[in-house]
Amino acid sequence: MAFPSENEPHRFSLNDYRDWPETERWQIINGQAYNMTAAPNIKHQKLTGNLYSTIREQLKGKPCTPFIAPTDVVFDDYNIVQPDVLVVCNKSRIFEANIQGAPDLVIEVLSPSNPLMDKRLKLQLYERFGVPEYLLVDPQNDLVERYALVEGAYGRAEIFAWNEELPLVALPGITLLLWEIFERDPAELNMVKEGPGRYRVG
Repeated sequence: MAFPSENEPHRFSLNDYRDWPETERWQIINGQAYNMTAAPNIKHQKLTGNLYSTIREQLKGKPCTPFIAPTDVVFDDYNIVQPDVLVVCNKSRIFEANIQGAPDLVIEVLSPSNPLMDKRLKLQLYERFGVPEYLLVDPQNDLVERYALVEGAYGRAEIFAWNEELPLVALPGITLLLWEIFERDPAELNMVKEGPGRYRVG
């Protein structure tokens, strides 16, 4: 049995992953193990919960299912991750133990302790395995970077500030009101609500 370690040159696989303690959280990228056991901070958890609940509400009646961490996504034997929020529309990819194959949408909330994990390693991973849309949520600056797959590659990120709406590419008809996600007061912009999900600057 191979035990997880971030300092070993051993190439870990799904078979190793299945034997690791359930009390610990690990991810494997390109056969390298990464320890995710440390608890995220409060803002990270609030943003994750807000994203999940907002998307789940808007997906009611649609053939897609949202998930929240810790949910295993198995791309292959050497790449197993637990995105903060994900949506799967292909029911054949949903199994009792995990998701197998690329989700339609992946959202990661950046951790101040290791932003390169999400901004480099996972960005490359999601692009390689064909995740149509990847959102990187920045809790320090209240903004979102969106990567959309075009002809098999992510181009330059689109940047959305907290005071903007973000219509999802992979889930047509689903829009994130980012001031609600970041729990910012629309009064900061003198915004007037005109109807469900519709605001204008007064």
